[in-house]
Amino acid sequence: MDVKGIESGLGLGAVFPGVGEAKSASAPEGAGKFFSELVSKVNDLQTQSDQAIQGLATGENKNLHEVMISMEKASISFQFLAQVRNKAVEAYQEVMRMQV
Repeated sequence: MDVKGIESGLGLGAVFPGVGEAKSASAPEGAGKFFSELVSKVNDLQTQSDQAIQGLATGENKNLHEVMISMEKASISFQFLAQVRNKAVEAYQEVMRMQV
């Protein structure tokens, strides 16, 4: 059994390929680029889900299970984005509470 560390990005890389590959940028630029790419990927999944729903409603798409999978992908990715945002806000608030 091969166990990899958290820094391997196994989960994030599998769901959002190409996110967070900016290693040469400074921390604020890298974080901003990371979040903008993450939001755009989640938006793309939401758009694909909407198109699948429209296709099912109009009769173009007859595979209900594919539409449901698309909807769940979009839902889970949005929940993930919300949790990442919550953790980033928590970290920011914790840094602002530090005594200098």
